[in-house]
Amino acid sequence: MAKKVIVLLAGGFEEVEAVTPVDYLRRSGLEVTAAAIGGNLAVKGARGITINADITLAELARQGKAAAASWDAVILPGGMSGASNLAASKETAALLREMAAAGKWVCAICASPAVVLAPLGLLSGKKFTCYPGMEEKVRDGKWSEDNVVIDGNIITSRGAGTAGAFAVAIIGCLLGEAEGKKTADSVLL
Repeated sequence: MAKKVIVLLAGGFEEVEAVTPVDYLRRSGLEVTAAAIGGNLAVKGARGITINADITLAELARQGKAAAASWDAVILPGGMSGASNLAASKETAALLREMAAAGKWVCAICASPAVVLAPLGLLSGKKFTCYPGMEEKVRDGKWSEDNVVIDGNIITSRGAGTAGAFAVAIIGCLLGEAEGKKTADSVLL
């Protein structure tokens, strides 16, 4: 059975940080669902590109699928507005806490590690990375300049330019490093 990944899209998300993981993970055979935060499936990104999500997080909740048991990983794109909108979502916070507690993969890039994960305590004592300068918002984590950082079940990355490496790291954690390398090679990363 394919592993299942949910990508949360909130208004103002960084497009590259959402689309690249969705694309690479699907190439690897993972089942990826893009879930919109809010009532509309059409979510406008930071650069004005509108992406149509597969479903809303609210609808997944109504179906009983907004719980950690339904997913192997959750991905949070960055973009300052997108990260702020994710952080303001109680449903997002509940899912992230549950995923982390269940030992599922919690993956965040750009502003999202600092703006979404840190306030929930998910970076406490963890090594992490994020968009340069955002690390100042994290009081109890261990910041790294690495493009991708994996600590326990938390995967973090720096920004749009590291989205490919971020996606490959997620694939590696879910399917094994050989699958991650295979995908990286297939897209000439």
